[in-house]
Parts: sequence; C-alpha cells; structure tokens
Amino acid sequence: MTWLEGNGRDTPPAGERLQALIDRPEILGVPGAHNGLAGMLAKEAGFEALYISGGAVTATLGLPDLGVMTIEELCFITRQVSRSTDLPLIVDGDTGYGEVLNVMRTVKELEHAGAGAVHIEDQVVAKKCGHLNDKRLISPEDAAAKISAAVKGRSHLRIIARTDAAAVEGLEGAIARANLYKEAGADVVFPDALPSEVDFRTFADSVPGPKMANMTEFGRTPYFTAEQFQDMGYDIVIWPATSMRVAAGAMQELYAHIRDHGGAEALIDKMPSRAELYETIGYYDYEALDEGIAKSVVPETPGE
Repeated sequence: MTWLEGNGRDTPPAGERLQALIDRPEILGVPGAHNGLAGMLAKEAGFEALYISGGAVTATLGLPDLGVMTIEELCFITRQVSRSTDLPLIVDGDTGYGEVLNVMRTVKELEHAGAGAVHIEDQVVAKKCGHLNDKRLISPEDAAAKISAAVKGRSHLRIIARTDAAAVEGLEGAIARANLYKEAGADVVFPDALPSEVDFRTFADSVPGPKMANMTEFGRTPYFTAEQFQDMGYDIVIWPATSMRVAAGAMQELYAHIRDHGGAEALIDKMPSRAELYETIGYYDYEALDEGIAKSVVPETPGE
C-alpha cells in the first residue's frame, strides 16, 4: 500500500506505538534517518523506530548545528520520514525553539508532522552539539518549566528530557536535573555526552524510569553496543548522525572518482540497482494507482 492510499494511518498514534516499543524488555535501537530514503532503507533493515537528528538535518542543509535551523525545516524532514516509513520517530527538538510557548508550539507541530517523541535540552537557545566544549545551560527550574510545557502541549507525543549538565556541572548536577525533569513530567531522560561506563551506570542507578543513550561517533562517549547500554540500565539507544556520515563519505568517494576518472562505472557495484531502488520506494505500487501510466520496464544495461 502506498502513502497516497493511507499507509496504515488507522494505526494508533505514533507516541503510543513508540511507548509499546520502549516497554519491551529488550533495548530499543533507533538509527538516525536524515531523509525519507534513509528511513526506508532503515525500515527494510528491520528497524521499528527512527531518529531525526538536528545535527544531521542541519548538515544536509549545509548549515552548522548551532540552533540556526527553523522548526519548519525540522518538520519538513519529520513529515518526509514519517510519510515514507510510517514508523514512530524520536525527533531532536533542540531547546524547543524558544521559551515555554515556543516549546508548546514545537510539540504541536512535531505531533502533526508524525513524530512519536521529542527531546528538549537544557542548553541556552544558541546551543551547540552536546559533545563539544563550553556549553551553556539555562537554570534547572527554567528547563523543568519547558518540560512541563511540552507535557501540557502534547496529545500523544512522548517527552524526552535531555540534560547536557554532565560536562558543565558534573555528573551529580546531571542527575539532579534529570530527576527534576522527571518530576516535571518527562517520560524519558537522556544524559548526553557521558564519558565513561561508570558514569552511565551511576546515572542509570540514580534516575528512575526509562533512559536514552546517544551512541554518536567522534564524541565524548566511548563506543558501546546496544547490548552494553542495556546492561548499563538504558532502554533506548540512538545512532543519530551515522547514516548521514556514511552517506557523506560515499559521496566524497564518488565525486573524487568522477573528477579523477571522468566517470563512475567503477563504482556501479556500490550502488543499488534501479530495480532495487524502485523496490525500496514502492515505485510500481504508485504506478499501479493510475491505469493511464504504462508499467515501466527497468533497463537491463547499467546506466540506461
């Protein structure tokens, strides 16, 4: 069934479907999907939920992750991935795009775009990647007010409270903030950029309820597997920008090869065939909706 025919929209709301996945005994592994095609490929691989990373989306826009992306741009990608996969999405809501009323608007817009959860962080509005230096935080009380506002504004969206306090106020500060955000109504807490297994375990032991871990590359957190995070006490693990980074690396190789060799034939084996791509995007299902469109025949010769 294609998206034009409904694509399963009679299913429970995304937030409820995400909660059912979180409630299972095994950890929920959630890869990033920076566009609709990436989401479709992740779904083909068997993933049941996806993550929309602010850093990955801003990079695809050719912008830095410094809070310069608009909520409209974030919702555009969220709608795109939701439409193409119908999977519950965890969306990076940065600082909520402003103060309390802006947070409530962000929650509403992301719900309408198809999100199942949003995380709101406790940095100042001119935020930066959580794994970089010299982050600045708003007060715990102001951050808790944002979480409370997000909870008031949601219909089904799960609210994830992210704290960047470990690098600024130490692990005890991050734990205190996370517990305050839980009291404000957060469904899940998310300590970003913890630097060691000991810190992850201490945080998990000190904060009740579901917790999310971030397994980004090139950051402060050592490389752990999903199973290791589960053993440390976490319920969700995200790989936020991995798909974008791998895609960027492949494109760097492609463009350099075309520049140096005047063509891309040597890289054909690294590409999905036209038939494989059509299968992923449901090309023939869409074509079949209009009897006036003759069924396409995929050329057998590569490149045609």
